[in-house]
Amino acid sequence: MRLLITGGAGFIGSEFVRMTLAEHPDDSVVVLDKLTYAGNERNLDQVRGDPRFRFVRGDIADADVVRSLAGESDVVVNFAAESHVDRSLEAPGQFILTDVFGTYVLLEAARAAGHQRFVQVSTDEVYGEVAEGRSREGDPFRPRSPYSASKAGGELLIQAYRASYGMPAIVTRGANTYGWRQYPEKIIPLFVTNAIEGRSLPIYGDGRAVRDYIFVEDHCHGIDAALRRGVPGEDYNIGAGGEVSGTTVADTVLRLLGKPGSLKQYVRDRPGHDRRYALDASKLRALGWAPRVSFEQGMEQTVRWYRDNEDWWRPLKNGEFWEFYRRNYRAAG
Repeated sequence: MRLLITGGAGFIGSEFVRMTLAEHPDDSVVVLDKLTYAGNERNLDQVRGDPRFRFVRGDIADADVVRSLAGESDVVVNFAAESHVDRSLEAPGQFILTDVFGTYVLLEAARAAGHQRFVQVSTDEVYGEVAEGRSREGDPFRPRSPYSASKAGGELLIQAYRASYGMPAIVTRGANTYGWRQYPEKIIPLFVTNAIEGRSLPIYGDGRAVRDYIFVEDHCHGIDAALRRGVPGEDYNIGAGGEVSGTTVADTVLRLLGKPGSLKQYVRDRPGHDRRYALDASKLRALGWAPRVSFEQGMEQTVRWYRDNEDWWRPLKNGEFWEFYRRNYRAAG
C-alpha cells in the first residue's frame, strides 16, 4: 500500500508513520505537512533514512501539490488539522480553512486518483457534550466550539462525497490522545512540562470535566485497524473507555514527578467547555482492536519521555507559546 499521510509530522500522525513503516514492511509513506507551530520534523527523525519514506512540506489546501501526491498514492490518511480548542476560539477562520476546505481538496484529489480508501481522522468532540451514556457512531453532531464544528464540517463533506460520488471513505473519531511528542499546549504535556519546571498547572473551572484518554499507540493501532479491516463508508469510534477529570490528570502528573499539590491552580473556565465526552468503541473492537495501555501505564511512559527529552520540548515553549498561555489561562474569580 502506498500511503499519503497528511499532517504526518504532528503528534498522532508521526506516530502512525513510525508504526506503519515498522509493522507493514511492504508499505511506503509520503508525508505532506505544512509544519505549522505544532508540526515538527524531528518527530520523523526515526524514519528519515528509510527508503520507503518521503517528506513533502506543503499545505493540504494547495490543490496542485495534493493532486500530484495523490496520483502517486493508493490511500489518503488525513491527520492534518488545526486541533486546539482554545486556539479555535481566537482564530476560527484558520480551522475552517484547514479542517473543511483542506478536506475538500483532499477528497477531490482522491476521487480523481481513483483511491479505494480515504481515511479521515476526526474527533469525539463532534458529538458535543455527553451528559450520560456513550456516543455511538450514528449519534447526531452537536459541536460547541469552532474546532469541533470545523471537524464536523469536514465529516459532512465526506458524507456528501460518499453519497454523491461513492467515495470509499472511512472516518475514525478518536478520544483525547496523549503520549510522547505532543505539543505542550495540550493538557497532559502542558502539565508535565510545567511541573518539571516548577510552574503551576492551570486547571479549567472546578477541574471536574472528564475525558476518555487514549494512549497514542492505541489510537494509531485503532486507525490502522479501520484502514485495513474497516468497511468503506463506515465510521469508527476509538476510545479507551475510561473517564478522567482534569484534577485527576494534574494529581497523576504531580505524583509521578514527586511534585507538591500546591502547584495546582484553578483558572477561569473555557467558554462553552464540554463537561464530558465518552465513546462506545464496540464497533472497532469487533474488528479485533482493543486498547493495550492503561491510563496509569500510559502516563508513566509519557512523563518519563518528557523528563528524558527536555531538548525536544523546551525550545517549543518560546515567546509565542507564553503569549498564548497568558491570554488563555486567567485566575478563577
